[in-house]
Amino acid sequence: MTYQAGRHFLQIPGPTNVPDRILRAIAQPVLDHRGPVWARLQAEVFERIRPVFKTKQPVMIFPASGTGGWESALVNTLSPGDQVLTFDTGQFAVLWGTMARKLGLDVKMLATDWRRAPSPEAIEAALTEDRAHKIKAILLVHNETSNGVMSRVSEIRKAIDRANHPALLMLDTISSLGSADMRMDEWGVDVVVGGSQKGLMLPAGLAFVAASEKARTAAKSAKLPRAFWDWEPMLAAADGKSPLPYTPACNLFYGLKEALDMIEEEGLETVFARHVRHAKATRRAVRAWGLDTVCAEPSEYSQSVTAVFVPEGHSADGLRKVILERFNMSLGAGLGRLGDKVFRIGHLGDFNDLMLAGTLSGVEMGLSLAKVPHRSGGVLAALEYLSGTEERRVAA
Repeated sequence: MTYQAGRHFLQIPGPTNVPDRILRAIAQPVLDHRGPVWARLQAEVFERIRPVFKTKQPVMIFPASGTGGWESALVNTLSPGDQVLTFDTGQFAVLWGTMARKLGLDVKMLATDWRRAPSPEAIEAALTEDRAHKIKAILLVHNETSNGVMSRVSEIRKAIDRANHPALLMLDTISSLGSADMRMDEWGVDVVVGGSQKGLMLPAGLAFVAASEKARTAAKSAKLPRAFWDWEPMLAAADGKSPLPYTPACNLFYGLKEALDMIEEEGLETVFARHVRHAKATRRAVRAWGLDTVCAEPSEYSQSVTAVFVPEGHSADGLRKVILERFNMSLGAGLGRLGDKVFRIGHLGDFNDLMLAGTLSGVEMGLSLAKVPHRSGGVLAALEYLSGTEERRVAA
């Protein structure tokens, strides 16, 4: 392979770039995970992760990817044959529903065109129609990574309440945790699933599952088989009453502590505002290029990823290949029904204005080299927004 000078731009929507501070923390020697130093680290991490979820509920940490968190949420709260409400709104929403079906659950799916999030009105109608309360859980993806669409969780919570329905609300925050505001307690979410490899700036390997009192009560009578994913020993560890039930991902805990330090130093709300700003700048570039985002509803724009259609007759994968080979930058591929139609720009995690400027420059040069029809000026539009010159120009 030919050496390419400079850093690789990893601009997929996760795993994200791991900051040097976190890499150094992960590189520490392994401690005895049954010893006193580890016990203090474990207790600190379990306590400090809660504010990121904006919850007072326990947050469990499994050595797994976010997909493991999905399974843990399902098997601890549901029984064979229980009905769950899912959504054909993006690749990961579909995959969570597919997992539920494989586990023996009765999956009721509402569909969209993959350009919009689940409709609160449609959810309310489905729950109102379910007078027998057969639906036991709602599986909602907060930020759908495949299309850059974010669900309006607070509105959906209100819709559930209007229907007076007792279903558990489960929320996948794998690509929004640490990059978009998520209020578990305020929004009445019963189970929140997260992962380490996106907004929390770590490698993949930690799955987070936060459970409300209602969800923990449901776990006492749920009948789906569970062993590795069992909440009971994990809840005891999260409460500091016992060690973790099996060998933890020790070095990732060091990294998580460092990530939490970094988030606290910047300020969680400042982190969210930074992601909003970079998402807006990216969309300005896309509009200036004359291209369309997959997300068609402005109130549902993602803060962590922007999915962009290439014009009909052109290959998004071909564009991505040109950009990788010429500029050493990886962009996200189109997934599922969006395959080869879409490229995805990740703008989350440890990310700043100059990194975004470099990312958008690579895209604009790639569009030209791949002969994808577009207008020039996307990078300039983003830079004007980031520097504040756009406002001054409009005011003039």
